[in-house]
Amino acid sequence: MSRMIRSLAVAAAMIPLAAQAATVDVKMLSHAPNGGRGFDPAIVHIHTGDTVHFIASDPGHNAQSITGMIPDGATAFAGKMGQDVTVTFSKPGLYGYKCLPHYFLGMVGLVVVDKPENEEAAKAVSQPGAAKQRFEQLFKQLDHP
Repeated sequence: MSRMIRSLAVAAAMIPLAAQAATVDVKMLSHAPNGGRGFDPAIVHIHTGDTVHFIASDPGHNAQSITGMIPDGATAFAGKMGQDVTVTFSKPGLYGYKCLPHYFLGMVGLVVVDKPENEEAAKAVSQPGAAKQRFEQLFKQLDHP
């Protein structure tokens, strides 16, 4: 019986941890608040273990991580075109992401998980077209909220 009580105690102790995890919705839009195609919100602040649900509000978009803009050891992600994708972030740091067909048009965003310790490495990644200017704006917002 004491083994069962210990098992129940361990299970009960884990419930508050699971209840604390949050899910944040990010919409993929053809007409975003910034005036063009984009993600809304473009910057998300979450904690380790939280989830971001990228919602395909408009067709023709996806969300996927950008090589070099995720923490070392983190798992890259890539959603399918026109479909929602849900990503749970298990490693702290900064994650840059894009819509593949609209990347050069500046359809990019940032997920900040706890402390963005890899921010300088992420800033150093070369960006095409309008993505460069959009990331400059996002990093300014990140550094000076």
